This record gives sequence, structure tokens and C-alpha cells, in this order.
Amino acid sequence: MALRTRISERQRRVAAELRKMREDRGITTNDAAAAAGMKAPFLSKIEAGRTAIATDRMRKLCEYYGDISAPYLEALVTMSESSGKGWWSAYQGRVTQYALNLAELEAGAVGLCLYDPLLVPGLFQTEEYIRALFGDMRPKHATTEDAIAFRLARQRLVTGENAPAVHAVIHEAALRMHYSSPSVTHGQLLHLIELARLPNVTIQIFPFRARTFPGVTSPFLYVQPRVEELATVVLEHPNEPIYRDTQDHLSQYRVLFDQLKESALPPITPSAAPETSAAPGSLMLIQHLLYDL
Repeated sequence: MALRTRISERQRRVAAELRKMREDRGITTNDAAAAAGMKAPFLSKIEAGRTAIATDRMRKLCEYYGDISAPYLEALVTMSESSGKGWWSAYQGRVTQYALNLAELEAGAVGLCLYDPLLVPGLFQTEEYIRALFGDMRPKHATTEDAIAFRLARQRLVTGENAPAVHAVIHEAALRMHYSSPSVTHGQLLHLIELARLPNVTIQIFPFRARTFPGVTSPFLYVQPRVEELATVVLEHPNEPIYRDTQDHLSQYRVLFDQLKESALPPITPSAAPETSAAPGSLMLIQHLLYDL
């Protein structure tokens, strides 16, 4: 079997989980490989993500390691057996590998928690807002039109069948930023209100007056699959995103998001009359911003 020249985030994660299981139990590569009927160098390549593992061998490994929950094992098998193909496959070579990895991660999610201090999150951006962000700059490894089309295609996740629960906390600063004309900002703010009408979407605004704490300066996305142990945190970075998936990191960002939700204004509720609210909420702040435009 030829070795992979390009390793997707899904493939990397399967490999990392297999390596972690073995190392947590203090089992050598030689012993694990023998138990699964393979040679140690081949298992090393599997644990590096360089090649795939047959499902029967994965099950043998996990049986040998012991104390592995059935839901976790089945989710890992599903990840391993996946072809990695989806709507994003049509964009192979047209957008970055990061963008493809992100779309695949999102497609397998039952929940998405996201925070952004300076931008409206990509899943919520209008086409005019996206174009304003790109401006005259050519996106890395993509034409502007490909990058815009890809981002708009990602957004179908929010409104399609079996859509994940999406909970976003957006800093007030992101809504006050004018990346283009007031009309673009106006359209984007109205779009947030419309998205909040969806039963699977919750949007809260983190106001300037809220108490700040470490972690509120950097955007992140918490991708929650059906098995929580396989969740992933995606951290934005100028060069390329950083993935965090240890249980310590997952716990850290779950706590951080809970803090953000607690400090943010109550969610946008377009159907609620303003006078029924005991305190100013996210919708009231957006309405104020619309009035000032």
C-alpha cells in the first residue's frame, strides 16, 4: 500500500488516537503490532497517519488494549473507514487543505461552538461581507471566486437537513467593524437576526462592558461529534490553524465557552417583544447598531 503524501485532519486524528491508546497503556509498538498480526514498522506508519489500517486489525488492537467504550470504538472505525469525500471534494486543489479539513470536520459534527472577537463567523457571513473581507487580495491557494463559493457552500451546513446545533458568541467589536460600506454592515446584521430564527442556531453578543478574562482575544471553533472524546478545537492562526484534541484542551475550551456564554448578552430572540426582556439582550444591541448606521 502506497504511503500518503497528504494527510487529512481526519486521518491524522485516527492515527493520533491509536497511538494515544497504546502509549497510555504502556504497550510497546512491537507487542501491539504482534497482537494485531502486523509488523512494528507498519504500525508505526499507521500511527503517523502515513497509511490506513484495516478495520479488523483496528478492532484487534482495541481488544488487545482493553477498556475501550463501544461508542468510541465504533466512531473511530467510522472515521477510519470514511472515504473523506463530500461536497468539498469538488474544491480539491482550488482551496487550501485547511479549508477542506474544516468542511469535513463540520460535516461530522452534531454541535459547533464558536467565538470570534473581530469578525462575524464564516458560517454566518453574507456574500457581500465575504467579498469585502477578501477585497483585492488573492486568497492563499485559491481564486477569490473559489474561496467565496466554498465559504457559501459551507454555510449550507447550518440550514440543511440534520443540521448541527450551532452556538456562536460574537464580540461587539466584530459587529462595529466596518469592512466595507454601511449597507454591507447593515445587511450582515440583519442576516444574523434571520439566522437566529433557526431552531438550531443560538447567537449571543459579547459586549464591551462585559467582564473580560484570558481567552477572549482569540477566535476558536469547538467541533463536537457524536462521541465527545473525538471533539476538536480549531484555533485561528495567521499561517495555518492549530488543532487541539487532548482531553485537557477539550475541557479547557468547554469551560472557556461556558464563561463566554455566561458573560455575553442573552441570545438573539427575534420573536420576543423587547418589553418582555428583563435586561438588554443581543437583539437590542444589534438594533442599536442598525440605528447608528
